[in-house]
Amino acid sequence: MLAGGLSSRFGQDKALYVYRGKPLIGWVLESMSGASEVFVVANRPYPGFGTVYQDLRRGGDTLSGLHAALAHAKHDWVAVAACDQPFFNADFWDFMLGQIKPGSLAVVAVERGFFEPLGSLYHKSLEPEVLRRLGAGELKMQALLHSIPHVALDKAELEDRFGRYLFINANYPEDLP
Repeated sequence: MLAGGLSSRFGQDKALYVYRGKPLIGWVLESMSGASEVFVVANRPYPGFGTVYQDLRRGGDTLSGLHAALAHAKHDWVAVAACDQPFFNADFWDFMLGQIKPGSLAVVAVERGFFEPLGSLYHKSLEPEVLRRLGAGELKMQALLHSIPHVALDKAELEDRFGRYLFINANYPEDLP
């Protein structure tokens, strides 16, 4: 789970914002509770929320967080979500895992050519390519996803199946339903 942003538009640390009785970070981590390993990638501590790893290469936004997640992961596939995506659940992650195809390096939702890089699965073998991109200043997640073998899932179909707010990105508290 990535909690690396500054939350400047949100007005407070998004990860700790209490939504429906629980911090946003808690909702996301709960959705991943069936995973063999769960950890947070953030550049600040989150006591009480498990292991927290910092970015290994700072300055690359989501790509830096993805790199840290891939570098620290012990398993081949890594589920990646942001701290402000409280509508994922275990059924969603199980479904995503069921979509993995041989040779694919990511399982990701797409809408009209735009990938949803968070709420996706990434193969650990991507770590060297992500590190290379960070070193070269190629920081766009869209470019990475367009360049690798992936399974593209229709975002609208996923939202129909798991809820219309599935991929919400809450930049302000009022963005949350």
